[in-house]
Amino acid sequence: MRDFLPEEVRRRAFVMRTIAAVYEQYGFEPLETPAVENIETLLGKYGEEGNQLIFKILKRGARAASGEADLALRYDLTVPLARVVAEYRGKLPTFFKRYQIQPVWRADRPARGRFREFYQCDVDVLGSRSMVVEVELCAAASDALATLGFRDFTVRLNHRQLLAGLLDAAGVERPAHEGALVALDKLDKIGRDGVAGELVSRGIDISAGERLLALFTDLSSGAQESAISQNAHIVDRMRAVVDAHDAGTRALSELEAIVRLVESTDAAGRVRIDPSLARGLSYYTGAIMEINVPDLAGSLGGGGRYDNLVGMFLGQDVPACGFSLGLERIIVVMTERGMFPEQLASMAADVMVTLWSADTITDSLVLASELRRAGLRVDVYPEAHKIGKQVRYASMRGVPCVAMLGDEERTRGEVSIKDMRSGHQISTKRSDAPEEIRRINENTWKT
Repeated sequence: MRDFLPEEVRRRAFVMRTIAAVYEQYGFEPLETPAVENIETLLGKYGEEGNQLIFKILKRGARAASGEADLALRYDLTVPLARVVAEYRGKLPTFFKRYQIQPVWRADRPARGRFREFYQCDVDVLGSRSMVVEVELCAAASDALATLGFRDFTVRLNHRQLLAGLLDAAGVERPAHEGALVALDKLDKIGRDGVAGELVSRGIDISAGERLLALFTDLSSGAQESAISQNAHIVDRMRAVVDAHDAGTRALSELEAIVRLVESTDAAGRVRIDPSLARGLSYYTGAIMEINVPDLAGSLGGGGRYDNLVGMFLGQDVPACGFSLGLERIIVVMTERGMFPEQLASMAADVMVTLWSADTITDSLVLASELRRAGLRVDVYPEAHKIGKQVRYASMRGVPCVAMLGDEERTRGEVSIKDMRSGHQISTKRSDAPEEIRRINENTWKT
């Protein structure tokens, strides 16, 4: 859990604004839920490892001595969404499209791009089983990353029922499926040998584990140049493996529909079927997705279909599918690659108004109010120090220009404006000052 200084907050706000704007272009509506949920709401929804990472809150007051927990910090935004849909079903539209950008908490071991408190940027559709939902989610997440400046990401696609078919084909017993998927989900983090060891530790027969990994390696080999040809290549290989598996065959047909439809969107060429993708959360029931970039172990985001989750709260199933972008990892990669706009580093103010003397404080405050009414962000230096010291302070903060009201300027009804980049200073009518400040700001960020 971290503190964020002003520059970091501006970067985070920039990413969140960008993602929210793209989500709204797709017709998604905002939602917020409490940081705390009843512990029963969260337990049992994330699988064995997820339960261990939930931050539990002990009972309080007179009940504190029990040492029992009745509340917990939310682990993700999906389970709270399912609770909201069950609770407010009658007030929501048939197809509820929501986005949510809020922090979540996991008692995890921190690593690069992995924290105990972090933000998720979720987008979900509830009420439809159509593959159009998966396509729109892939497109929305892709558009969000593209708008932020990412060009080299891939949307990996798979299906939980197809994975079930592959596990059956490898000889993994049904009761061990969930544990096998948790292990396979770590393939890009701990490698083939690490996964093989974890499969054994979970009680999966060594030969079945070896067959499973060999099957995954074989299906994932022979990468094609284009996404279309690679998807067709993998579908042909997978069809031969799950030909006798009804659920696997249906899942493969759904994947074919998704990759065909996605070619009609701006995500065309980015979505690739990947048989090795196995997201570990136990509530997924259908297609699963994950976005990766080459220089990051792990993903920038992921999601999938979870048609049974709302039913745990409502008593009847509601089809649902969602995608979550991880704000922290996006910021890590954007920072390392220098992807943020330069002006974000120093956006505290558009202009700083100086204090000429203790007797002219009122005049400076009036000028600051005029500039703010014109839509500018204005800082006022709080002490009547020497002008040189005030100007150096503005330079240190990266403020593009400084406005000064000396005796002569006040007499003429003017204001002096200093361009901090060029050092050039002009006097202009007070009514023209906002436009001059905007011109200086625009020129500053162009160079």
